[in-house]
Amino acid sequence: MVCLRYIILRASIFGRLGDKRFYNCMVKSSNTNLRLSYTRGCRYLSARKMMVNIGPSEKQQPIVDVMPKEEDAGFATGGWKSEDGKLRIGYSSFRGKRATMEDFYDIKISKIDGKTVSLFGIFDGHGGSRAAEYLKKHLFENMMNHAQFFTDTKLAISETFQQTDMGFLESERDTFRDDGSTASTAVLVGNHLYVANVGDSRAIIFKSGKAIALSEDHKPNRNDERKRIENAGGIVIWAGTWRVGGVLAMSRAFGNRMLKQFVVAEPEIQDQEIDEELELLVLASDGLWDVVSNEDAASLAAMEEDPEAAAQKLTETAFTRGSADNITSIVVKFHHKPENLEGGDIKLKEESTNILHEPPYSETSADKDEQC
Repeated sequence: MVCLRYIILRASIFGRLGDKRFYNCMVKSSNTNLRLSYTRGCRYLSARKMMVNIGPSEKQQPIVDVMPKEEDAGFATGGWKSEDGKLRIGYSSFRGKRATMEDFYDIKISKIDGKTVSLFGIFDGHGGSRAAEYLKKHLFENMMNHAQFFTDTKLAISETFQQTDMGFLESERDTFRDDGSTASTAVLVGNHLYVANVGDSRAIIFKSGKAIALSEDHKPNRNDERKRIENAGGIVIWAGTWRVGGVLAMSRAFGNRMLKQFVVAEPEIQDQEIDEELELLVLASDGLWDVVSNEDAASLAAMEEDPEAAAQKLTETAFTRGSADNITSIVVKFHHKPENLEGGDIKLKEESTNILHEPPYSETSADKDEQC
């Protein structure tokens, strides 16, 4: 189903935006990698893989490269475990009640100059899927190739976010699309965890029995964000929710060329030291956070020993609580005591399905307002 929605702004708004044309925001499916649906009665339209690999740099050495396989599980799910068992990862992603899938995710485990680096990302597209797909393909590769990735990781992350945004806009300059995407990422280097966020996807940790948010949603009505937008000549308008220029329901994003003066891709970054009190990390798109609190997400994930089962429980819970959006989550569990694995093999799992049942709901009535 192709959903086409036109938003016409007032003349005064266009005066501030410096563009007298109508802002045409098209919500349509262009995701060629994945369209997923709920396991109980919905259908998968196609499947994509979770990459655990590296970019082309000669200094980087791949640890694992996971390829998808068909399995009758009803979810796109998968998991990975390090040789010593200290790091275990699970993810779950599905289309839910939306007509199209615009969530992407990426998990990369690499060795750079002999150092193991783990990168996790959730990319939630709006107005189309191309921006989110571009981030999946390029963001972490660009980050690991940054000259100061190890010497000044925060700077490298910040510059890579903004350079990748420019790269996407350049790749789309001859099109009439105006896709955008959030990015919630976590980079584990040694005993430091760097969480960087743009948009309203979110990252939390569970530490000493408490849920702690490591990102704050970029919403236009956030006091500091509203002030930044207005200082740049923009406006924040209530249109069902608070929106930049009456259009976009988030204040930072990749893409969104027409609003780029106000909707930046500069991330907010937090640095968390890994210690024995840190139990797990959760990254998820707003399809989860719309209906599941930070505390509930941490508690649900902590209840499951297997991170893949934890990620699946989060997406199932969000759906049953009424989420009308795509839902994607990544759960990373930290085990501070090494495990003895038989043969020392890395255990991998990647699952996807191709269920051809018709969905038991009306997709048009289930879709929530598009954030475009």
